[in-house]
Amino acid sequence: MIAIVGMPGSGKSEFLNVALNFGYRFISMGDIVREETVKRGYPLEQSGKVAQMLRDKEGLDAIAILTLNKIRESHDDKFIIEGIRGIKEVERFRKEINFFLIGIHTSPTLRYERLKNRGREDDPKNFDDFHKRDLRELSWGLGEALALSDIIINNNEGIEDFRSNINEVIKKYEL
Repeated sequence: MIAIVGMPGSGKSEFLNVALNFGYRFISMGDIVREETVKRGYPLEQSGKVAQMLRDKEGLDAIAILTLNKIRESHDDKFIIEGIRGIKEVERFRKEINFFLIGIHTSPTLRYERLKNRGREDDPKNFDDFHKRDLRELSWGLGEALALSDIIINNNEGIEDFRSNINEVIKKYEL
């Protein structure tokens, strides 16, 4: 399995688009949080609040546990796990499955522009919201998780360079 870690807007979804060509299925930890948000009766704009509630109540690896449960239901081992947010999640995955952790780094300015243009309900409405979201996600240990990556791909250049780098990594490490 491959796991991807990166700040919001770093290019995790584009990584998935490329990796699907190699026969991977993907599971989004963010989608799992959004499912939990709806299941608990909250509007999608409060998915960050629900993620925090899950972590506060069930531990910093709560979303990793939900993700592992979904993977086990599928009986497949060629997944990309997208959206790791903290070191406890990395520890949980390393304890229970064998995976290669790929970090994606993109500057805050580029990430903010991407999120502004993406149009998901839970995307920040202004730079202050963006900054608060970054701080919240960093408080969960995202920076530490990124530092534990087996490899980091830079996504500060154009889309074609990024896609080429993704292909190289998957081929080089025979993922």
